[in-house]
Amino acid sequence: MTAPPTSPPAVTSPAPPPEAPARPQRPSVTELRLSAFAGHRNTVFPLASVTLFAGRSGSGKSTALRAYEALARLGGGAELGEVFPDPVACVPERARPDARQRRGFRIGCTADGPEGPVRLDVAVQAEPELRIVGERLTSGGQILLETALRDPSRPVVQAAWHTAGSAPVTRGPLPDDRLGTALLPLRVAGKTDGQRRVLAAAEQTVVALRSVFACDPRPEAMRAAVRPGAGRLLRGCGNLAEVLWRTRTECGRRHVQLVAAAHAGCAGPVADVLAEPLGDGTVRALLDRGDGVRTPLGLLGDGELRYLALALVLMTGPGVLEVDPVGEVPAAFQALTVLADGFDRALDARQVGELARLAVRMGARGHIRLVGAVTDASWATGVVGATVVNMNA
Repeated sequence: MTAPPTSPPAVTSPAPPPEAPARPQRPSVTELRLSAFAGHRNTVFPLASVTLFAGRSGSGKSTALRAYEALARLGGGAELGEVFPDPVACVPERARPDARQRRGFRIGCTADGPEGPVRLDVAVQAEPELRIVGERLTSGGQILLETALRDPSRPVVQAAWHTAGSAPVTRGPLPDDRLGTALLPLRVAGKTDGQRRVLAAAEQTVVALRSVFACDPRPEAMRAAVRPGAGRLLRGCGNLAEVLWRTRTECGRRHVQLVAAAHAGCAGPVADVLAEPLGDGTVRALLDRGDGVRTPLGLLGDGELRYLALALVLMTGPGVLEVDPVGEVPAAFQALTVLADGFDRALDARQVGELARLAVRMGARGHIRLVGAVTDASWATGVVGATVVNMNA
């Protein structure tokens, strides 16, 4: 009896290796760490495209934004004393001095981008004198830069950065009043693979940090006519009329979006948002009601003025806002982060919801991110894409 024919063995191809996740092309800060800063200890805040810190007064919302802005300014090359004019206020209240009567604080962040996540951690001594006493830049579990205070009598820290050449590390002094990561391009030659990796990680971190616009519209400064200047919106948005005079003619598509936003968030009909010159050389901003009536912005309520200013901020970019972008990096590879403390101040739930949805839409394009602080985020449940961090928990 012959055996029945057997089927040929199945031939299986090895499964293709999983593709590595695509890295973001625009560097951005995706995590804020407050190891010991004011009222925060061992706190880690993940940051999404739109992140809202929510909580009652005293919960630490503004403190978190203050730490973010401080890192941004250090990344831009600012001196430590400029960034922390009152450093003792940043020291945790119950922090005890060591044997040398030293007290300080520690903050850090993670910047994600083409190089993958890069961690930056900074230790600052506030007393008896202000100085950076330690800094660490890490990527893929490897320390790329590390600094430490060796001689308190000298205004420098001893730095060691990854080389991967004939010597594994290079050592040298760096000033103790500036962020070492921001100074690396001036000290690292970039001749070895290790040095190039250090430079790439430092550049990614600096680009992510410097692309920040801290915004707090002040209605009392936005009501009067202003003289035309550089056409870049200031932090308090007091020159809103001047910027509207510029942007209305420069970008018609975005202006149409601004008008639509104004219609959704301001009382009464809005057919246009414009600025007009006055006889004394100043310009003032108005809402065109569409029926021959034009309302000067000076007659609007505080909430409407803040709403218009924030809407304009979310729709523009570094060329319009008073920020210092990284000139050697193309704008297409930079994402602007708007820091808005009191994001919901003087706004009703409808207005703040419209602004959050606008931020989500703009953030989906990868050009802009928002980190804001609000007192109550109950309205945010209907805003898909907004991440709320409950500071009361």
